[in-house]
Amino acid sequence: MRNFIDESIGWLGTFLVLFAYALVSFDYLPSSTFSYQWLNLLGAFGIMHVAFRKKVYQSVTVNLVWGIIAIIAMMKILL
Repeated sequence: MRNFIDESIGWLGTFLVLFAYALVSFDYLPSSTFSYQWLNLLGAFGIMHVAFRKKVYQSVTVNLVWGIIAIIAMMKILL
């Protein structure tokens, strides 16, 4: 059951990152919005969760950086 939950979190994260990218690519959402950055942050942490569980540290690293970039962008939007 734990593996199913981890996989679900990972797939949800993947969907969120791709959904955010599609929204920006097709001009439904500007990249400078909090919503876009929030989707990226949640997606990155979802992928990072499953990658950490599977010990795929390259993916953990890239998604950690992806999430940090999203956090910095959200702070810039809010301030």
